[in-house]
Amino acid sequence: MVRVMDRTGVVIDPRYMDHDTGPEHPERPDRIAVLLPVVEAMAETITRVAPRPASADELALVHDPGYVEDVAATQHKPGFAFDADTPTSPATYASACLAAGGFLALLDAIMADRVDNGMAMVRPPGHHAERDQAMGFCFFNNAAIGAEYLRRHFGLKRVLIVDWDLHHGNGTQHIFEDEPGVLYVSTHQYPYYPGTGAVEEVGQAAGEGFTVNLPFPAGFGDSEYSDAFQAVIEPIARQYDPQFVLISAGFDAHVRDPLGGMSVTEAGFSTMARILLDIARDHCHGRCAAILEGGYDLLAIRNSVARVLSEFQRDNAPLPTAPGPSHAGILIERIKKTQRRYWRL
Repeated sequence: MVRVMDRTGVVIDPRYMDHDTGPEHPERPDRIAVLLPVVEAMAETITRVAPRPASADELALVHDPGYVEDVAATQHKPGFAFDADTPTSPATYASACLAAGGFLALLDAIMADRVDNGMAMVRPPGHHAERDQAMGFCFFNNAAIGAEYLRRHFGLKRVLIVDWDLHHGNGTQHIFEDEPGVLYVSTHQYPYYPGTGAVEEVGQAAGEGFTVNLPFPAGFGDSEYSDAFQAVIEPIARQYDPQFVLISAGFDAHVRDPLGGMSVTEAGFSTMARILLDIARDHCHGRCAAILEGGYDLLAIRNSVARVLSEFQRDNAPLPTAPGPSHAGILIERIKKTQRRYWRL
């Protein structure tokens, strides 16, 4: 079989390590340092996309301008903390702007057909950031900014965001909870930080039915995630018929991660990526972009990113069979019962 390679763009830059969270903080510069060699090893098969800082107007696509100014003001302080988990250094604002702008540069490259798909390996992460609040290691909501950028600058009407981070993306959900133009889907450990993401949270007003939460108990692994993606996420996503697929790609659901209690392996992330890429190839000319969220074990994040990048380049290898039976059946039926008000399941 001849392997057909997709053109995969990658955003990564040593400047993402300038954001200094202090000693012992899990969201540390080494998270980027371990990914640089992964990208270098794939230099002949990927396309590097240069990041650029997001402008204040681009950040204000989803954030209150006054809040953007508050984050910008931290440049002039040796240290500041928005909460106990979310400290800044003088370089934090620049890194956060480069993270959001790096994702926008990748989206531009895909929309211009310079690459087919891609992944932005950035920090700080973003999916906890609310319109006017930093929290959970996050300052600007990179995925939400990207989705709104696609809507405003390219006129897209249906953007799918799938968030497989261990933690629920409260910021992304709240930003789009009354908006049918963005379908937000999240798998996450529950109950856990930040406490949002119950099955019954389905959006509101015109956005009702366009939020899909899959709250998993601790311990779920490859089998349960695969079942949920195939039984719930894939059929809903295909009915939505997205024009672009975005992935909030956190790797803290990995079995090695120190902050989580899930049991996903590299094979599980590979399966999730392939399902979403198949959706993108069938519905939106392959347009799919992932952005790094969480993931705090360095070996796990390095190996998982490498596997996902392989999928982005159209890995034709058969996916491994998920080990053991799935224990997600009862929960999946509960989720389907809720979502049947809006989707055929």
